[in-house]
Amino acid sequence: MAGGCWAKARAGGMLLALLGWISSCVTTFVPLWKNLNLELNELEVWNMGLWQVCITQEEGVVECQAHGSFLALPPELRISRLLMCLSNGLGLLGCLLAALGLEGWRTCEDKPGRKRQLLLGGGVALGVAGITTLVPVSWVAYDTVLDFWDETVPDIVPRWEFGEATFLGWFAGAFLAAGGLLLACSARSASTATPLAPACRQGPAAPGLAGGHHLHPKNADLVI
Repeated sequence: MAGGCWAKARAGGMLLALLGWISSCVTTFVPLWKNLNLELNELEVWNMGLWQVCITQEEGVVECQAHGSFLALPPELRISRLLMCLSNGLGLLGCLLAALGLEGWRTCEDKPGRKRQLLLGGGVALGVAGITTLVPVSWVAYDTVLDFWDETVPDIVPRWEFGEATFLGWFAGAFLAAGGLLLACSARSASTATPLAPACRQGPAAPGLAGGHHLHPKNADLVI
């Protein structure tokens, strides 16, 4: 009964991990981390990402331009770019390790301890990937809130607001962390749910058999 529940937990954790990793990759590369609507020209919407800035016009035309220099970016965008790339790599590594640790794969079938280690390592890598996704997204969101309510900036100056990638990144980090936690817990439970079988003890051998002597014919019926 418990084994079936943990098998479902592993399947659910793997599904959450895959969804989180795909969402994290999309969050990394889409230019939707910040949005800006110009009051002077409401037909244009500016979108900023980690790699480029795009202008969307009313006719549906999108013009994008890559950031000029990595060092010229604000600190939160520079560090966010590095952390998101690290998160994508850890997420991919965690998914591969966790997949090899599942029962459906023939890898290390004769070594259940090795499969538990792979499952636990994949869960830990996915958990770290979730953290490295939540940190940069939350940092950029925090700076966006500070800039939006900055009283030193005149009211006529447009303010950046949250983009769609911010919310997608939060969901991605939560999915990665939840999936990694489920996989790690299922690996630990699998290692404790199968206790070692007690060693078989052989009863004392009969004196006649132990010494290698043959039974006397007249005592054969007594032994039987």
